[in-house]
Amino acid sequence: MSSAGLLFIVFIVLLLMNVPIALSLGVASIMAMVYIGLPLDMFPMQIYANIGKFALLAIPFFILAGNTMEKAGISEKLINLANKFVGHRKGGLAIVGVVTSCFFAAISGSGPATVAALGVIIIPAMIKAGYGKGMSSALMATAGAIGIVIPPSIAFVVYGAIAGVSIGKIFIAGIVPGIFIGIALIIASLILVKNMDIEQQERSSGKEKLEAFKDAFWGLMMPVIILGGIYGGFFTPTEAAGVAAVYGILVGMFIYRTLSLKDLYQLLIESAVGSAIVMFIVACAGFFAWFITTQGISQMASNFLLQVSGNKYVFLLIVNIILLIAGCFIDATSALYIFTPIMLPVAVALGYDPIALGVVMTVNLAIGQVTPPVGVNLYVACGVSRIGLKEISKAVVPFIIASIVVLILITYIPDIIIFLPNLMRIK
Repeated sequence: MSSAGLLFIVFIVLLLMNVPIALSLGVASIMAMVYIGLPLDMFPMQIYANIGKFALLAIPFFILAGNTMEKAGISEKLINLANKFVGHRKGGLAIVGVVTSCFFAAISGSGPATVAALGVIIIPAMIKAGYGKGMSSALMATAGAIGIVIPPSIAFVVYGAIAGVSIGKIFIAGIVPGIFIGIALIIASLILVKNMDIEQQERSSGKEKLEAFKDAFWGLMMPVIILGGIYGGFFTPTEAAGVAAVYGILVGMFIYRTLSLKDLYQLLIESAVGSAIVMFIVACAGFFAWFITTQGISQMASNFLLQVSGNKYVFLLIVNIILLIAGCFIDATSALYIFTPIMLPVAVALGYDPIALGVVMTVNLAIGQVTPPVGVNLYVACGVSRIGLKEISKAVVPFIIASIVVLILITYIPDIIIFLPNLMRIK
């Protein structure tokens, strides 16, 4: 048996045994390494090389910043702001859910975090207003997936580190696709609620809107500071993550005054645990990617993919199909480490922009967060609304279709993705 055969057989068997993905990747790589006679001391060296990258320092800082702003109560303030402006419309709460998800995504950079922070408030409110548990939970699960598309995005940081592309450039490239997904979800929601008996809220006055804006102002400034600092040339994405974390702590402790020193201690623990989980996945997935690259497996797969799909449009179709299926079973970070070394060389050979490919891959994997059986956002939303996976899986179909429409659009018209970085001349 070849090393490639052993690698993938062990990986698949472990997955079928419900072994965590990170462990499956790491164990399969070690067994294949031993099988071909490589020394075991290469394992810790390669693990350190995978996580010892300056760009990846952004991950724990962005996790801390997101956790801090969530604990500071920014989610309630964002929801209240959006509610004052559009809550009076039919389907207004659905619009509020999507809009606040877009804003919170620009703070947390994580899909599950967005669903958890906003879902506990919006899902019960939507159910009370007559939207139904299934639709309410499915909408927030899908809207939460925008968290890994709109910057700052942990998935973009990972892709940038793997592909060697500008993280700042791919950050700004994700803005328009993220907004497009939000618009598509709003349209789908408005179609679904057309014949529903929805309880509508009273229109807010200008004074109430202004008060809500003032209340949410400091939270809204978080993405402005992050993105403005990066594109203004004041700091790198990694430094921006550190600034965001400090800013979140200062706002929570001294402006909103919702954080105490005891809360800060707990936040640091939660953020450390969350960061450790992500970095463990990065370490094992990176080792798996290193093995398939050094053994020529990724090159063989790239060559095969190029032969099968010498046409750029066929290649992009194959990419989307593979990633949509992969997203049903593995997390975004692992998928990026496995498939980027295979797909990126083919995309470059066919003249497809690496930044556009990174956004397309990330949108695919964002959709994967709401597709069973491993759609993590679905499980978070189910926990909030206390419904079964079967019910939410049916309700999420219209929103998945809306997201796939956007995916097809940005895949085959990549100018939608890259025009903003090119316009701003981001390097």
